[in-house]
Amino acid sequence: MLFSKNPTSRFLLLTLTFVLLLSFSININASDPTNSEDDSDDVEQLLALDEQEDQLPEDQDQESSSRFSEAEVLSKAQRIVLELNSDNSKRVIDENEFVLLLGYAPWCVRSAELMPQFAEAATSLKEFGSPVLMAKLDAERYPKVASLLDIKGFPTLLLFVNGTSLAYTGGFSAEEIVIWARKKTGVPVIRINTVTEAEDFLKKHHMFVIGLFEKFEGSDYKAFIKAAMSDNEIQFAEASNIEVAKLLYPDIKATNFLGIVKSEPERYTAYDGTFEMENILQFLDYNKFPLVTKLTELNSVRVYSSPVKLQVYVFAKADDFKTLLEPLQDVARKLITKVMFIYIDIVDENLAKPFLTLFGLEESKNTLVTAFDNKGSSKYLLQSDPTPSNIEEFCSGLLHGSISTYFKSQPIPDNNNASVLAVVGKTFDDLVLNSPKNVLLEVYTPWCINCETTSKQVEKLAKHFKGLNSLIFAKIDASANEHPKLQVDDYPSLFLYKAGDKDNPIKLSTKSGSKELAAFINKQVRPKDQAAKDEL
Repeated sequence: MLFSKNPTSRFLLLTLTFVLLLSFSININASDPTNSEDDSDDVEQLLALDEQEDQLPEDQDQESSSRFSEAEVLSKAQRIVLELNSDNSKRVIDENEFVLLLGYAPWCVRSAELMPQFAEAATSLKEFGSPVLMAKLDAERYPKVASLLDIKGFPTLLLFVNGTSLAYTGGFSAEEIVIWARKKTGVPVIRINTVTEAEDFLKKHHMFVIGLFEKFEGSDYKAFIKAAMSDNEIQFAEASNIEVAKLLYPDIKATNFLGIVKSEPERYTAYDGTFEMENILQFLDYNKFPLVTKLTELNSVRVYSSPVKLQVYVFAKADDFKTLLEPLQDVARKLITKVMFIYIDIVDENLAKPFLTLFGLEESKNTLVTAFDNKGSSKYLLQSDPTPSNIEEFCSGLLHGSISTYFKSQPIPDNNNASVLAVVGKTFDDLVLNSPKNVLLEVYTPWCINCETTSKQVEKLAKHFKGLNSLIFAKIDASANEHPKLQVDDYPSLFLYKAGDKDNPIKLSTKSGSKELAAFINKQVRPKDQAAKDEL
């Protein structure tokens, strides 16, 4: 992990690390895969089994069908998903026009979370009459097959179209998988002709785009279709009857209309730009998230890739956040497309801790508000009480550039009688940059393998130069302290900040012996007529 010349760019690196942690931090066991080598587990028999279960006896009432437990429903859905193995994978992919494949490993937490969403999507696609065959492969059990299918990580989703693979680029909820699969297999837009169809559509979709066109032709309509085909996450719907369209978006007043509908307080947002694909897609990118988005492992990549680069993160316990949500939505409503608001349950260590560590606040349990400017790689912390008014003032300061970038720091230590002074973020200016003396600074981290050796070497040098009043020795833990002028390439690092030229520290080699370092320091800080050879 490195400091660059812009030290806050560490956030970008740590964010990538965070995404990796989300993928590999927890090991859990998925359900044992069925014996996929059994020839009876072919597509036809699987579908026949489910068709039989779908046909309830005539004398069986509705109550009996409602008694299926969630586990039974999931079990049925999972049986729709064909388990691939060494024997059947090539045949299944070659003989079906569309195969959406999930490559997984039983120990992978993301695989385990995605599996039920994938199974639910399989059920929905079957109900839609989709030609997509849903399949899964235990890539750990069948590594040769996984390699041939280009499965390199877990989980991996691939769509095979007539045997050729296409990378999955959609979301990871069941609804998002269904939308992506239908778009890539010939249904980018659902046409709604009647009130009944509109009512049924509303029951199935939490977020969608509605387009109203008098005729399904012309340049505006072509741009709408292109946008529908290019977007990977949102279901598009179209109508030519204004009364039908009003069931989906009540405030439609004329044709050639486009709007996005979400199941949240800010439910309806109309598009007011020209009908060009790029403009429509940009509109969706800025408006597809809720006023306040709850971060999960499944939506984390979408959140990070949002074009709204100024992101405010609220860390709170679930019960505390309930009272804060509505006023926070009021603030977010005023700043739509300018600031993205994200909530993280502070109790969820996998999600909260990597972010809080960036601020040195990983042990915090109370509500915190932070912000990241992903465009400028800067981070900020609300240092007053997280009330709605303070949060709004904080956001206003972010937009106007009046909030100072946050650099984490440990508490100011007691350096009495210390031969090597402990420097923290808060004291870097006073002890290093503004000191009238020469400063030899060791930059280390607790996890650095070679730092202990260098620290002992610095202690030895400090004792050797104890009588030289123009030189002080110091050290800083870079994992817990930051400063905008701290520039580090690796750990450990040694810098000599010469009196009168603190803006240009001299980097010393940590591979040099104590004698060589002492000679170099002696040459740099002693007047020439007082320089002498140092023996250690």
